[in-house]
Amino acid sequence: MLNKLITAGLLFGLLVGLGAAMTGNPVLQTIARESAPLGRLFINAIKMVVIPLVVAVIFTSIARLGDPRKLGKIGGMTLAFYWVTLIPAIIIGMTVMTIGLRFAPKVDMPAIEAAPIPKLQSITDFIVSLIPPNPFAAAAEGALLPLIIFTALFAAAAGTLAVERRERMIQAAEDISDTLIKLVWWILWMAPIGIFGLIAPATAKLGWGLIQSLGIFIVCVFVGLIILLAVIYLPLLLFIRKTGPVKFFKSTLGAATVAFSTTSTAAAIPVSLEETTKNLGVSDTIADLLIPLGASMYRPGSALFQGAAIVFLAYIYGVPLSFGAAGAIIFATFLVSLTVAPVPSSSVVTMAPALETIGVPVAGLALILGIDRIPDMMRSAANVFGQISTAVLIDKPASS
Repeated sequence: MLNKLITAGLLFGLLVGLGAAMTGNPVLQTIARESAPLGRLFINAIKMVVIPLVVAVIFTSIARLGDPRKLGKIGGMTLAFYWVTLIPAIIIGMTVMTIGLRFAPKVDMPAIEAAPIPKLQSITDFIVSLIPPNPFAAAAEGALLPLIIFTALFAAAAGTLAVERRERMIQAAEDISDTLIKLVWWILWMAPIGIFGLIAPATAKLGWGLIQSLGIFIVCVFVGLIILLAVIYLPLLLFIRKTGPVKFFKSTLGAATVAFSTTSTAAAIPVSLEETTKNLGVSDTIADLLIPLGASMYRPGSALFQGAAIVFLAYIYGVPLSFGAAGAIIFATFLVSLTVAPVPSSSVVTMAPALETIGVPVAGLALILGIDRIPDMMRSAANVFGQISTAVLIDKPASS
């Protein structure tokens, strides 16, 4: 229901904006112009919840791992595989989008509130800035990346505490996270109005060029996900576990279908567990550990989507991307891709810190959110493929 309402808000905004641009009708132009505050209200609501939500999710995910020394070989291999494969996913998304934008019309976006664009730092200065001298000041200033680093370190330290003390902190963080997720749901219910307030004024000024660019964005995300599977997972499955593409896709069709239709890898966990053990021969121990863990923190399709979306929005808003900026995008996207909460289009909401890192207006998220249903279905299926692939690759080969 919510996705239908969001789509309706997008379509209504496009119709009103295009009508105003093509006919010059004063009524439509007034509606488009005066709806802009609704869009700003929606963006402010998103920004309000991003920092506490990301902090709570990161803390819970890392602290629950416990003492890093107790993770053992399986945990270490799994986390290493997660982190190593997320970087190529982001780079693929950025590269495909950069190529695809050559076919996109030039769009001159209207100004979005006067706001200073951060000066691009050198890599050294960027790394130094990631350690906040005052994490509370970083939170107050909206500097989310340094805050993420502090939270990760704090959560790792909490993971070394006695079980009872660690569980108390994790439970509190989970309660906070659940509350914030409920708040995100409330905000998303106002998304149709907010998206209308952002799309209608923009379309009234930009016309068909914006719509064509959004179509190219969706195609590029789809192509990027296909490349991710073909270049990363399928070769590893074939050479390490002798599992061919046909067998793999046939064995995981049920889980991928659930994830695709519900846009939720968490909803696909039961089917993923069954297909991973019965169809692909993964041990129950490995599957029971890695499938839920992957659903909570490993979303390579979302990482690819976020990398592509940031490049797209930078192009739309005319923000140049230097080599240093690309490195900042990869690092920022890598971190926020681990914090995707189990709510619709959360991959869009959590892009805010990466956008702010390079000076792209956060208001651009509304453009992506308005068309996110299709990319969300595609990346959710890709996420499940990646999670199941991890379990297959980490599991010990069957005894000969």
